[in-house]
Amino acid sequence: MVAPNILLIMSDQHRFDCLGCNGHPFVRTPHLDALAAAGVNFTRAFCPAPICTPARVSLLTGLWPAQHGVITNWDSEAVRGIPEGLSTFSALLHRGGYRMGYVGKWHADPRRGPLEFGFDTYDSGGGYGAWRRARGLPARPHSHGWFGETDPFIRPEESPLAWEADLVIAQLRAQAEKGKRFFLRWDPVPPHLPNVVPEPYASMYPPADIPPWPSFPDPLIGKPYIQAQQRRTWKVDGFHWRDWAPIVGRYLGEISLLDAQIGRILAALRSLGLDENTVVVYTSDHGDMCGGHGMMDKMYVMYEDVVHVPLIVAGLGPKHAARTCTAFVCNALDLAATFCDLAGIQPAVSFQGESLRAVLDGDAPERAAMFSSFHGNQFGLYSQRMVREAEWKYVWNPTAEDELYHLREDPGELCNCAADPAHQQDLARLRVRLVQWMEACHDVLLNSWTKPQLLQGLKV
Repeated sequence: MVAPNILLIMSDQHRFDCLGCNGHPFVRTPHLDALAAAGVNFTRAFCPAPICTPARVSLLTGLWPAQHGVITNWDSEAVRGIPEGLSTFSALLHRGGYRMGYVGKWHADPRRGPLEFGFDTYDSGGGYGAWRRARGLPARPHSHGWFGETDPFIRPEESPLAWEADLVIAQLRAQAEKGKRFFLRWDPVPPHLPNVVPEPYASMYPPADIPPWPSFPDPLIGKPYIQAQQRRTWKVDGFHWRDWAPIVGRYLGEISLLDAQIGRILAALRSLGLDENTVVVYTSDHGDMCGGHGMMDKMYVMYEDVVHVPLIVAGLGPKHAARTCTAFVCNALDLAATFCDLAGIQPAVSFQGESLRAVLDGDAPERAAMFSSFHGNQFGLYSQRMVREAEWKYVWNPTAEDELYHLREDPGELCNCAADPAHQQDLARLRVRLVQWMEACHDVLLNSWTKPQLLQGLKV
């Protein structure tokens, strides 16, 4: 395969189950569904951390958060930039001759931007507000805070998503004129809350037609106290489904608006004659609770709602077209390795992932599990480590109750089995697997106090 162009679209906070191709019963995502039908849909992709900055740094560096050290967003008590000297896929591709473009959300390093990591151009989309004012449009409404609302002042083509899609299309046109290999990345903020959505998308999914998530309601019996605190902090602890359904409807509406803009970008690829030699990747940094377990956002939990992410790759070649892949993959780490593989560039020795082409070809070891980590943020540092197998998930909470979920029997993760005597063998096996992973990535949380806690049954 000739080294292709690469178009990466990485949204923010898109749940795995909120795509038509991933089984959602009514959300309209025709363009992403078509992309999956033409390429590979990875149905067991998980993020390295269900929070923006650590996940995005993992994509750049190909490292787990415990290795690159950027463990929270920029609004915590542990703010860190990307350490100097770490290899990034973007710098490797730049040195390999790719023209590197970036549009949209950065949120990887508070001091250094994309241009300092190998990208040739960067447009944050920050000009949207001025563009909107110049057209005489009122400012985006914000009367409902993080819970979102309708934006009655604009049409879909005047939305921030459409504005940024225009920037991406302009970059594609410029690259087509140059005739040089390119890597173009678009990181839209949606569907991250608040979902402030124009019509017809704001009312596309009537609240009365939206059923509760499988995880709703959750009485949180036998679960860490911090989950109840998460509800209280967001002031949603008294919400019924009738309160959540309008929020979920706007979330789904913004996903459909995002899908429409992706459709415009894919149409531009075709019209410019770039589609035959461009690999297109769609994924998200993490998911969103959006009412799952009665919670908002994504903090202090490792439920499927936030760790399971969409991952679609099209353009890998005829033998990898129209496929569903059920192998465990880490979207960020494996994409860093994949981009180098596609470019014909040796990945950095530090990269922890496997090329998705190798995964599909069976050239990578079959993974029996996937891992993720959380380190705290909005209301304090709080460590969690997760191991996820096909049927079981174990979450180690060093300062709270552990969690064990039998996903085949309890897909909503409502029943914590960690204290159930019938499941102690599964608990012990998963703890061993977690320790092995933490040792492999030199996780400093594994020490002479915590390791015996896990391996000798000393954990409360």
